[in-house]
Amino acid sequence: MWFEGSLIVCISYRPVPMGVYLSSSCYCLIVPLVLSPADRSNAAVKRSLQSFSRGLCRGTRMADKGHCQVATPQCRIQKCTTDFVSLTSHLTPALDGFDVEFCKALRSYSACTQRTAKSCRGNLVFHSAVLGISDLMTQRNCSRDGPTSSTHPEMQSEPCNYHSRTQHAHTHPHTHTHTPPGYLFCGLFGDPHLRTFKDSFQTCKVEGAWPLIDNDYLSVQVTNVPVVTGSSATATNKITVIFKPFEECTDQRVYQAVTDDLPAAFVDGTVSSGALNHNLNENNGDSTGKVQALWISEHSPGRHVELHASYIGVTVIVRQLGRYLTLAVRIPEEMAHAYDATQDLQLCLNGCPTSERIDRGGHLPLPLPLPHPALGLQLQQPHGQGQSSHTHSHTAPDITSLGFSMEGARARCREQLEVQDIYFHSCVFDLLTTGDANFTATAFSALKDMESLHPHRERWTIYPPSSAHTSQPITWLLLLTLCALG
Repeated sequence: MWFEGSLIVCISYRPVPMGVYLSSSCYCLIVPLVLSPADRSNAAVKRSLQSFSRGLCRGTRMADKGHCQVATPQCRIQKCTTDFVSLTSHLTPALDGFDVEFCKALRSYSACTQRTAKSCRGNLVFHSAVLGISDLMTQRNCSRDGPTSSTHPEMQSEPCNYHSRTQHAHTHPHTHTHTPPGYLFCGLFGDPHLRTFKDSFQTCKVEGAWPLIDNDYLSVQVTNVPVVTGSSATATNKITVIFKPFEECTDQRVYQAVTDDLPAAFVDGTVSSGALNHNLNENNGDSTGKVQALWISEHSPGRHVELHASYIGVTVIVRQLGRYLTLAVRIPEEMAHAYDATQDLQLCLNGCPTSERIDRGGHLPLPLPLPHPALGLQLQQPHGQGQSSHTHSHTAPDITSLGFSMEGARARCREQLEVQDIYFHSCVFDLLTTGDANFTATAFSALKDMESLHPHRERWTIYPPSSAHTSQPITWLLLLTLCALG
């Protein structure tokens, strides 16, 4: 029978202490199989495996008449599997260096199966594991030869790889278990919309140059310019990222992107930085004999660049959509909090200053009447009405003259954003504010970058606070748009 991708083979109707699964009537082997969905449903494959399982008892020593012992005390496949799980349980594909560490663990797993192969002859779990290792090595492009992982705490760490360094430092000496580091996410896109390390979502003015991150290891600064004449809404046209010197891993590197110039190199013309290492494989070394502690990968020329700093565990995604830039950053928590009192102005850490906020946690203090739909959404600030200290006293332009009505903006955003969360509402806000359809793709890309870098899936989706208190989310959008245009 099948259960969650495994074949459960019942061998005997007598409980055996060595069985990996025990029930009141029989004991079974739970075999994790690395098969495609098509193979799992293939009757011929099932018959072959069942026939193989029935043949396990042939030629083995009988513990009692009519019963066979499935595993012998010398077969250590369970220990090999347990070690592999221990080495990979903390790894996720989003982490820098995942492929390197996963390949090391697979090679260790393979070496372990080779050492116990003679005593595991005829063991279905063993043969399944060997096939599974081979398939995974092919899928991950792992070489058969190369460094392996060690389950012992005395293993040498790679000083220019944050994951390796912290694994070595945080491994418990008695249990050999590893406490993975915590990661934080920050993103900036659109007019601009900021998602802080604490998952606070804000819409800000912040015209000019502002620091998003400024700690002992990394500085990220953005420059924002007005999007529409007479509006307080801005968007990012310049991003500067400074990777600070770190031991022997890298000297200072500066990356700078501006509108229509998204380079695939640092300002000094280099594309990577690293340290000499004599324990290289094809995944973490280059032709110069260095481990790449810092490098740039270009995913779409002039449109999408990623900066990887494995020595501090940081990934930065920079994109250009339309005329403006977006930014997404993942950073270890301990690195993000390595700063002093002179570095407290960090938008990713503390959010925008109150005087720069267009929204107020989703609630705006302006009690403005909503226009009737028949008026074509010509949102005019009433003359003579008192203004908030956080907004300008300009008359708002006619939104329809910018190219989108409310329904038109919502329809356009629904083409790429199915869930009406904060990214959808930000998309609508940007279209109403600027009339620039490129902001639809901007919101969608920001959402996808967040999903690829944010470490906590349960926190991905954020809804506007007003949606929990009112049945008219459009009200929130209109007020937010008025505040930006005002």
